[in-house]
Amino acid sequence: MQAETAPRRTPSRILALWDLVEEILVGLLGLLALGIGVWQVLGRYVVPGRSISYGEEVTVYLIVWAIMIVASQLVRLDGHVRPDLVLRLIPARAQRFVEAGNCLLGLCFSAGLVWYGWQIVDTALLIDEHSSTDLQFPMWIYYLSLPTGAALMAMRYLIRSLRLTILHGPSIETVGASSPEGMIGEGRAHGGHRAPGAF
Repeated sequence: MQAETAPRRTPSRILALWDLVEEILVGLLGLLALGIGVWQVLGRYVVPGRSISYGEEVTVYLIVWAIMIVASQLVRLDGHVRPDLVLRLIPARAQRFVEAGNCLLGLCFSAGLVWYGWQIVDTALLIDEHSSTDLQFPMWIYYLSLPTGAALMAMRYLIRSLRLTILHGPSIETVGASSPEGMIGEGRAHGGHRAPGAF
């Protein structure tokens, strides 16, 4: 029994580690952006001699990177904007296939963002683009947030589509749920069973 359950637990542990790494990165980026913002205010009104001219620029870079990383978590938690009402009107069995189609569209869109995002990064590297401020920040690092975030979303959509088709388990009704707890609770309220994890 242990030999059979170990392979099943391994993907769950990998996904849990993936979630943890993303959450830590987003938290650190947000904390760093907050620290720079506070320093900007103090440098402007309290200790003008300690202010930095590129604080706002760096804050934007950090926030954009955090947003692109957290977009992956939104795929996992069904947090992206979507027509939930339409999905609720169709039978429960059909919801799985409609949701799988939605995941495939999201996967294709994310793949397109990866492709075109990398073209932007490649162009920035080719022309050696830097910011026009005193920092002279290499812009390819900033632009890299787009293909990176899109690649993370693409992997989430791929895993989710596999769970809904090839690796599907019990009947799934995760439409409109924003968290695993919400899925379970809503499933019990309707007399059904919702999958405890959404990818």
